[in-house]
Amino acid sequence: MSNSMESDADFLLLSGIKHFCFCQRRWALVHIEQQWQENALTVSGHLIHERVHDENFTESRGSVLLSRGMPVRSQLLRITGECDLVELRHDENGVAIYGRSGTWRVFPVEYKHGQPDERGADAMQLCAQALCLEEMLVTDIPDGAIYYGKIRRRVPVAFTAELRRMTTEAIAEMHRLFARGHTPKAKWTKACKSCSLVEVCQPLLAKRMSASAYVRQMLEEDRP
Repeated sequence: MSNSMESDADFLLLSGIKHFCFCQRRWALVHIEQQWQENALTVSGHLIHERVHDENFTESRGSVLLSRGMPVRSQLLRITGECDLVELRHDENGVAIYGRSGTWRVFPVEYKHGQPDERGADAMQLCAQALCLEEMLVTDIPDGAIYYGKIRRRVPVAFTAELRRMTTEAIAEMHRLFARGHTPKAKWTKACKSCSLVEVCQPLLAKRMSASAYVRQMLEEDRP
């Protein structure tokens, strides 16, 4: 086996950053234990990405070139994945793109089904894409955007030093857990109810909660 193939074995999917920020146990169940279940939210999310992704599709709109489903990777961070959409905009301070004349500014766009994420996980996922693109294209990418289907508009994201730090630290921790094959223990939160892996994870069993107590807590949390 070649050295490149061996080194690729420890690359992680950058899309896992969203899972990791939501719940480290959920990320480990999916990316270490290879467990996954669909629910209405994940199916809807897949559909919006299918409408965006077409890795063979490139479209020109005036001075903007649109590239969908662009594969990206970072040797430094050991992550790989795809960008939903990368907009290339003519810019005299931009970077040269193979097969295209002139120089271009690179602007990644991520598509999400729901509404803006207050935890910042979506911004970190987009930032990881930008870090890959910066390394691949040898350019600086100051910002991008996330399109949310719930509000039907883009939300701008600035790739600040703090966001870059948070993103790289999360990726480093993902690698540490992956190398150990470690799945964190379950811990119940209200977010567990909307998780597609709640039946696999069984967070309330970790608290040795009875079935009646489980139902009672679910009902209480559903009350306004």
